[in-house]
Amino acid sequence: MLRPEKMCRVSVTGSRRVMGPVVEAVHDLEMLHVTEYDGSWDGFEPGDPVEGADEASDQLVTVRSLKSILDVDADDAGPTRLVTDEALEEDLEEVRTEVTELDDRRDAVRDDLRDVEDRIDTMEPFVKLGIDLDLLRGYDTLAVAVGEGDADEIEDALADSDIETYQLFTEGDVVAAFARADDDELQDALVGATFSALSVPEGDGDPGEYLEELNHRKQQLESKLATVEDELEELRLDYAGFLLAAEEKLAIEVQKTEAPLTFATTENAFIAEGWIPDERYELFEQQVGSEVGEAIDIEKLEIAEYEDGHAHSREEAAIEESEEAAEEGGPTADEEGSPGEAVADGGLVTMSSDSPPVIQKNPRGVKPFESLVEVINRPKYNEFDPTVAFFLTFPAFFGFMIGDFGYGAAYLLLGYLLYSRVDSDVLKSLGGVAMWAGGFTMLFGVLYGEIFGLHQLGEIVWGGNPPIHKGLQPHYGEYATAWLAISLLAGMVHLAAGWTFDFVENLGHGLWDAITESGSWLLMLFGLWAWIFSGANGSAPEFLYAAGGIFDGNPIPLGFTGLPALNLFTLPVIGAPFSAWLAVFFVGLGLLYLADPIEIVEFLNVLVNVLSYTRLAAVLLAKAGMAFVVNLLFFGVYVTGEGADAEWHFGINHSPQHMLEQGTYHGHEVTEVMFGGLMHSGIGGVIGGLLVLVVGHLLVLVLGITSAGLQGVRLEYVEFFGKFYEGGGKPYNPFGYERTYTTED
Repeated sequence: MLRPEKMCRVSVTGSRRVMGPVVEAVHDLEMLHVTEYDGSWDGFEPGDPVEGADEASDQLVTVRSLKSILDVDADDAGPTRLVTDEALEEDLEEVRTEVTELDDRRDAVRDDLRDVEDRIDTMEPFVKLGIDLDLLRGYDTLAVAVGEGDADEIEDALADSDIETYQLFTEGDVVAAFARADDDELQDALVGATFSALSVPEGDGDPGEYLEELNHRKQQLESKLATVEDELEELRLDYAGFLLAAEEKLAIEVQKTEAPLTFATTENAFIAEGWIPDERYELFEQQVGSEVGEAIDIEKLEIAEYEDGHAHSREEAAIEESEEAAEEGGPTADEEGSPGEAVADGGLVTMSSDSPPVIQKNPRGVKPFESLVEVINRPKYNEFDPTVAFFLTFPAFFGFMIGDFGYGAAYLLLGYLLYSRVDSDVLKSLGGVAMWAGGFTMLFGVLYGEIFGLHQLGEIVWGGNPPIHKGLQPHYGEYATAWLAISLLAGMVHLAAGWTFDFVENLGHGLWDAITESGSWLLMLFGLWAWIFSGANGSAPEFLYAAGGIFDGNPIPLGFTGLPALNLFTLPVIGAPFSAWLAVFFVGLGLLYLADPIEIVEFLNVLVNVLSYTRLAAVLLAKAGMAFVVNLLFFGVYVTGEGADAEWHFGINHSPQHMLEQGTYHGHEVTEVMFGGLMHSGIGGVIGGLLVLVVGHLLVLVLGITSAGLQGVRLEYVEFFGKFYEGGGKPYNPFGYERTYTTED
């Protein structure tokens, strides 16, 4: 789970006469992630596409163009079908002819329709003006300007100009100016006014009649366009299945015919290389060998290891296979003959220096979290896959922060709907994550005894005494400080896990590198925080070790006994008391300096990164407070006890005022009414209160995603991933095609 599937590099060598059968066999297996030849070998050149590649590519372009024109999608597929070369050649040309003809007609009608619509837009101001078109042009001694503008400004502009004789005709914001002047003089006079000139359309007579003709023409064109689109829709229904199947068949042909482009070839031979899961090598060798025969040589070149991307050479791979064969009682490599030679310097000559592709190896329930990891990037082959760690911590963080059975059920339902109803893989994954987060929210809701912020679940399940509380009420205030400390401890464990992963990864470089680059941070983390929690020299916060505090060794009502103080002993340093735990911190700091002196500037990360986890307790209290306010407004709240012993109760069965008049609740004195509650304020209050209740809880539900969700993800991405994870791995993309619309039978 923490590592991807182990991959091995495979070489397939053979005569060019069997290259076609090899491509067919490898393609059918869908197992080989092909490595592209980089041209580095003397005497070898990249291969050429097989005859017919250009024709298949052209046909594929045609099919995809026809799909786009007809707006064909996967829902139009119908049953799978067998598409022969002859049927493809004949039917494709027939479909292309029909679709192209209709598409051309549709384009022509659309062009005409756009032209008519433009003319209608141009004509409407002249209809508004009401002057015949032939009267707006064609004068020898008059200049005419028609446009939209401010009539008063135009009047003032003409009055201030050198034009002595002019006349304005106005209808709304449409103005026609007639002046005894030439066109340039009139235009110059109107420069200072608000005026946008319009071109006078062609034609004579009443513009209203022309507008009616244009609208009639528009209706005709819209009818023609609808007819053409209906005919195209019929073609889509008739040919959608064929086009999808033809696209799939041609895509497969193009894959196969262009495969030699990645091979290293000579005049008589070829070499293909790629990566496959190591455990599937024997199947690959058997299947390809049986399909092609003895004219090829299949060889395992190397087995990719996880440390820094290093790999076994051919000889090491052969030794490993020999040992496995010996354990099974079969012939060893020495008995069968050497499987291959490494180069003289111990390196391995391969087609390319590419790294292995990554196949993440996670259980089904963990798979949805891979999408959240890939938001950063796919893990590299040589680094740990953090998906399982994400799965183990994020839902727990989320559930702890929200901790409500009702909200958790809503998140679970929302996640299920996303997972079961949408087609997008990303949204399905988010649905799976939401289901896990909702489940943990329900679990913590049971432990807190809360459902939509009410404590009724605690009454039903725990008899009024749930094992833990959120700490919002004064009577349970010690829980708030407890959750703060537990958040810090959770941060220590989470960060320690990240640096431990980094330690194991750095072991590939050597033990010393692992100790200085990763072990240093672990020593600093535990040294500093053990010193803080130990209370040495008064360093611990008061709430940890004050009387009744969390770590004073005395029982507190958390369902367990408080932890004893961690102040084990002190060491004298330069005559002053000095905590041994602080000494551990400085040892780690020294090791970090030996690894990379520049990283010393980041030494406070062990403090601030852990403090960042206090957001767990902060969001817990914030969301609890929001839900409390919503319920307070609707149900009202009365208080029993005073000061630090005060408890708040919702007026669900009786109004808070009634409880105050009764004087006691379960033997405790009712001291005050915090709020009477809209529920107990008459019919108007009930109606308004229900709106507040529903909208308020929906708001808390949404903000739970944006606060608890984002804060939990931030802790994973920034604090945890940053300790060991970089990403940048290549996805496993085997040569082959998963058929959806075609069949070979």
